[in-house]
Amino acid sequence: MKRQMSATICCVVWALLGSIAWAAPKAESAAKSWVLDIKFHDPQRITLKLPGDKHETTFWYVLFEVINNTGQDVGFYPSFRLVTDTLRVVQGGSNISPSVYDAIIARHKNDHPFFALPSKITGPLLQGEDNARTSLAVFRMFDKEANSFTIYISGLSGEIARVNNPGFDVNKEESADNPRFFILRRTLAIMYNLPGDPDTRIMAKPIRRSREWVMR
Repeated sequence: MKRQMSATICCVVWALLGSIAWAAPKAESAAKSWVLDIKFHDPQRITLKLPGDKHETTFWYVLFEVINNTGQDVGFYPSFRLVTDTLRVVQGGSNISPSVYDAIIARHKNDHPFFALPSKITGPLLQGEDNARTSLAVFRMFDKEANSFTIYISGLSGEIARVNNPGFDVNKEESADNPRFFILRRTLAIMYNLPGDPDTRIMAKPIRRSREWVMR
């Protein structure tokens, strides 16, 4: 019970950090380590009936291409996380049926014929455009009450920072539930508004508000 409560608290804290702009410190303009180049399309929806389901399900997805122009071969292990202004956190690729990927790849087979599944793009990333990785991040549908969200992409840079945990309890032993420090990573944050009301928002096109590097 104690561990479950700690995990819940951590999720809430990270959701707050993602949804409140001033809580996630901006990264310095000059990176302290390598940074990969990324091209991406703004989020799109796809609605389909999954095998065995009676009703259709809507998913969001982001198409992207990553190029290593850092001057060195690096390890590429990306993570995509969507955080809404209602504090809903959706991990990209979590609980996504293979049929969803198949449907998205079929939709874009003409304009993006060199897609690779997320599981196939991790690992050493060699330098140059010839070694670019093209893939997608898929998210399950989130809270219809949300009118804005941020997509955080980590794994694009080797820059990290260690910061003190303001909630560290000096009277308890340091542990995973009571860390003395937090490790922050240079992370790309892309913020969107989703216009409309809960009834019309399901069809609204997200409007990109900003794109910036943060330490998260």
